[in-house]
Amino acid sequence: MLVAGFAAGALGANCYLLAAGRGEACVVVDPGQDALEPLEAALAEHDLTPGAVLATHGHFDHVASAAEIARRHLVPVMLHPADHPMVPGGAALTPLTTGMIELAGLALDVDHAPGHTEGSVLVRVRTEEGGRLLISGDTLFAGSVGRTDREGGDRGRLHGSLRELVLPLPDETVVLPGHGPASTIGRERTTNPFFTRLDDD
Repeated sequence: MLVAGFAAGALGANCYLLAAGRGEACVVVDPGQDALEPLEAALAEHDLTPGAVLATHGHFDHVASAAEIARRHLVPVMLHPADHPMVPGGAALTPLTTGMIELAGLALDVDHAPGHTEGSVLVRVRTEEGGRLLISGDTLFAGSVGRTDREGGDRGRLHGSLRELVLPLPDETVVLPGHGPASTIGRERTTNPFFTRLDDD
Protein backbone atom coordinates (compact mmCIF):
# COMPACT_ATOMS: atom_id res chain seq x y z
CA MET A 1 0.00 0.00 0.00
CA LEU A 2 1.17 3.52 -0.78
CA VAL A 3 0.55 6.41 1.62
CA ALA A 4 1.75 9.91 0.77
CA GLY A 5 1.00 13.12 2.59
CA PHE A 6 1.77 16.79 2.93
CA ALA A 7 0.65 19.73 5.08
CA ALA A 8 -1.11 22.59 3.31
CA GLY A 9 -2.50 26.01 4.06
CA ALA A 10 -1.99 28.50 6.86
CA LEU A 11 -3.15 25.94 9.45
CA GLY A 12 -0.97 23.12 8.13
CA ALA A 13 -3.76 20.61 7.59
CA ASN A 14 -2.51 17.19 6.50
CA CYS A 15 -3.69 15.90 3.13
CA TYR A 16 -3.14 12.19 2.46
CA LEU A 17 -3.14 10.07 -0.68
CA LEU A 18 -3.99 6.40 -0.18
CA ALA A 19 -3.46 3.86 -2.96
CA ALA A 20 -2.86 0.17 -3.47
CA GLY A 21 0.45 1.08 -5.09
CA ARG A 22 2.25 3.31 -7.54
CA GLY A 23 0.40 3.90 -10.80
CA GLU A 24 -3.00 3.14 -9.25
CA ALA A 25 -6.13 5.09 -8.39
CA CYS A 26 -6.00 6.84 -5.03
CA VAL A 27 -8.22 8.31 -2.34
CA VAL A 28 -7.45 11.96 -1.59
CA VAL A 29 -8.13 12.64 2.08
CA ASP A 30 -8.71 16.18 3.40
CA PRO A 31 -7.51 18.44 0.57
CA GLY A 32 -7.66 21.80 2.32
CA GLN A 33 -6.42 25.30 1.76
CA ASP A 34 -3.74 25.69 -0.93
CA ALA A 35 -3.63 21.93 -1.50
CA LEU A 36 -3.99 21.92 -5.30
CA GLU A 37 -0.37 22.49 -6.30
CA PRO A 38 1.25 20.06 -3.83
CA LEU A 39 -1.46 17.51 -4.61
CA GLU A 40 -0.78 17.60 -8.33
CA ALA A 41 2.95 17.26 -7.61
CA ALA A 42 2.32 14.21 -5.39
CA LEU A 43 0.03 12.64 -8.00
CA ALA A 44 2.72 13.05 -10.65
CA GLU A 45 5.50 11.77 -8.36
CA HIS A 46 3.65 8.54 -7.58
CA ASP A 47 1.78 8.24 -10.91
CA LEU A 48 -1.59 8.29 -9.15
CA THR A 49 -5.08 9.18 -10.37
CA PRO A 50 -7.74 10.38 -7.90
CA GLY A 51 -10.65 7.98 -7.58
CA ALA A 52 -12.43 9.89 -4.82
CA VAL A 53 -12.03 12.73 -2.36
CA LEU A 54 -12.81 11.85 1.26
CA ALA A 55 -13.11 14.46 4.02
CA THR A 56 -12.84 13.58 7.70
CA HIS A 57 -14.99 16.63 8.52
CA GLY A 58 -16.23 19.83 6.96
CA HIS A 59 -13.90 22.53 8.32
CA PHE A 60 -12.45 24.83 5.68
CA ASP A 61 -8.84 23.85 6.29
CA HIS A 62 -9.74 20.26 5.34
CA VAL A 63 -12.10 20.79 2.37
CA ALA A 64 -11.15 24.10 0.73
CA SER A 65 -9.71 22.41 -2.38
CA ALA A 66 -12.18 19.51 -2.50
CA ALA A 67 -14.60 21.00 -5.03
CA GLU A 68 -11.85 21.95 -7.48
CA ILE A 69 -10.20 18.52 -7.27
CA ALA A 70 -13.59 16.88 -7.82
CA ARG A 71 -14.19 19.09 -10.86
CA ARG A 72 -10.76 18.48 -12.38
CA HIS A 73 -10.80 14.72 -11.92
CA LEU A 74 -14.56 14.05 -12.16
CA VAL A 75 -14.74 12.33 -8.77
CA PRO A 76 -17.14 12.70 -5.84
CA VAL A 77 -16.43 14.40 -2.52
CA MET A 78 -17.40 12.02 0.29
CA LEU A 79 -18.35 13.64 3.60
CA HIS A 80 -20.67 12.74 6.46
CA PRO A 81 -24.10 14.33 5.82
CA ALA A 82 -24.03 16.24 9.13
CA ASP A 83 -21.15 18.35 7.81
CA HIS A 84 -22.49 18.93 4.28
CA PRO A 85 -23.75 22.44 5.15
CA MET A 86 -20.20 23.48 6.06
CA VAL A 87 -18.83 22.96 2.54
CA PRO A 88 -18.98 25.80 -0.01
CA GLY A 89 -21.12 25.21 -3.09
CA GLY A 90 -19.71 23.54 -6.16
CA ALA A 91 -18.73 20.19 -4.71
CA ALA A 92 -20.67 17.07 -5.70
CA LEU A 93 -21.12 15.80 -2.15
CA THR A 94 -21.76 12.12 -1.47
CA PRO A 95 -22.91 10.89 1.98
CA LEU A 96 -20.23 9.12 3.96
CA THR A 97 -21.69 6.87 6.62
CA THR A 98 -20.50 4.24 9.07
CA GLY A 99 -19.39 0.93 7.59
CA MET A 100 -16.95 -0.59 5.14
CA ILE A 101 -16.56 1.08 1.76
CA GLU A 102 -14.37 0.28 -1.22
CA LEU A 103 -12.62 3.19 -2.90
CA ALA A 104 -9.77 3.11 -5.40
CA GLY A 105 -9.26 -0.60 -4.77
CA LEU A 106 -8.97 -0.12 -1.00
CA ALA A 107 -11.26 -1.39 1.76
CA LEU A 108 -11.87 1.41 4.26
CA ASP A 109 -13.77 1.16 7.53
CA VAL A 110 -15.54 4.41 8.38
CA ASP A 111 -16.71 5.28 11.89
CA HIS A 112 -18.87 8.29 12.68
CA ALA A 113 -16.99 10.07 15.50
CA PRO A 114 -18.84 13.26 16.47
CA GLY A 115 -17.24 15.73 18.84
CA HIS A 116 -14.89 17.96 16.86
CA THR A 117 -17.78 18.48 14.46
CA GLU A 118 -21.13 16.75 14.21
CA GLY A 119 -20.03 14.89 11.09
CA SER A 120 -16.44 13.97 11.98
CA VAL A 121 -15.35 10.48 10.95
CA LEU A 122 -12.44 8.14 11.59
CA VAL A 123 -11.14 6.01 8.72
CA ARG A 124 -9.40 2.69 9.41
CA VAL A 125 -7.30 0.93 6.78
CA ARG A 126 -5.81 -2.55 7.02
CA THR A 127 -2.91 -2.92 4.61
CA GLU A 128 -2.04 -6.06 2.65
CA GLU A 129 1.31 -6.01 4.44
CA GLY A 130 -0.50 -6.47 7.75
CA GLY A 131 -0.25 -2.94 9.09
CA ARG A 132 -3.12 -0.89 10.46
CA LEU A 133 -3.75 2.80 9.83
CA LEU A 134 -6.15 5.25 11.43
CA ILE A 135 -6.92 8.48 9.59
CA SER A 136 -8.06 10.47 12.61
CA GLY A 137 -8.82 13.89 11.16
CA ASP A 138 -9.10 16.42 13.97
CA THR A 139 -10.43 13.91 16.50
CA LEU A 140 -6.99 12.77 17.67
CA PHE A 141 -3.51 14.28 17.32
CA ALA A 142 -0.10 13.27 18.61
CA GLY A 143 -0.30 14.34 22.25
CA SER A 144 -3.65 16.07 21.95
CA VAL A 145 -7.28 15.80 20.83
CA GLY A 146 -9.61 17.93 18.72
CA ARG A 147 -10.97 21.23 19.94
CA THR A 148 -14.69 21.48 20.63
CA ASP A 149 -15.26 25.25 20.84
CA ARG A 150 -16.26 25.74 17.20
CA GLU A 151 -19.57 25.12 15.46
CA GLY A 152 -20.67 21.51 15.88
CA GLY A 153 -18.15 20.80 18.65
CA ASP A 154 -19.18 18.86 21.75
CA ARG A 155 -16.67 17.84 24.43
CA GLY A 156 -18.76 15.01 25.84
CA ARG A 157 -19.33 13.49 22.41
CA LEU A 158 -15.64 13.82 21.53
CA HIS A 159 -14.73 11.97 24.71
CA GLY A 160 -17.28 9.30 23.85
CA SER A 161 -15.84 8.87 20.35
CA LEU A 162 -12.33 8.52 21.76
CA ARG A 163 -13.43 5.99 24.40
CA GLU A 164 -15.57 3.87 22.11
CA LEU A 165 -13.71 4.06 18.79
CA VAL A 166 -10.06 4.94 19.47
CA LEU A 167 -9.02 3.35 22.76
CA PRO A 168 -10.01 -0.21 21.72
CA LEU A 169 -7.71 -0.14 18.66
CA PRO A 170 -4.49 -2.20 18.73
CA ASP A 171 -1.39 -0.41 20.03
CA GLU A 172 0.46 -0.88 16.74
CA THR A 173 -2.15 1.09 14.78
CA VAL A 174 -0.45 4.04 13.07
CA VAL A 175 -2.33 7.31 13.57
CA LEU A 176 -2.32 9.81 10.69
CA PRO A 177 -3.88 12.97 12.15
CA GLY A 178 -5.34 16.06 10.56
CA HIS A 179 -2.48 18.24 11.83
CA GLY A 180 1.01 17.50 13.08
CA PRO A 181 3.12 14.33 13.09
CA ALA A 182 2.01 10.72 12.94
CA SER A 183 1.82 8.59 16.08
CA THR A 184 0.55 5.20 17.22
CA ILE A 185 -2.37 4.19 19.40
CA GLY A 186 0.04 2.65 21.90
CA ARG A 187 2.01 5.87 22.22
CA GLU A 188 -1.14 7.97 22.64
CA ARG A 189 -2.61 5.54 25.14
CA THR A 190 0.42 5.96 27.42
CA THR A 191 1.50 9.58 26.78
CA ASN A 192 -1.51 11.62 25.63
CA PRO A 193 -2.61 13.64 28.71
CA PHE A 194 -6.12 14.08 27.34
CA PHE A 195 -6.81 10.34 27.51
CA THR A 196 -6.77 10.50 31.31
CA ARG A 197 -9.67 12.97 31.21
CA LEU A 198 -12.10 10.95 29.15
CA ASP A 199 -14.37 10.31 32.10
CA ASP A 200 -14.60 14.00 33.02
CA ASP A 201 -17.70 14.69 30.93
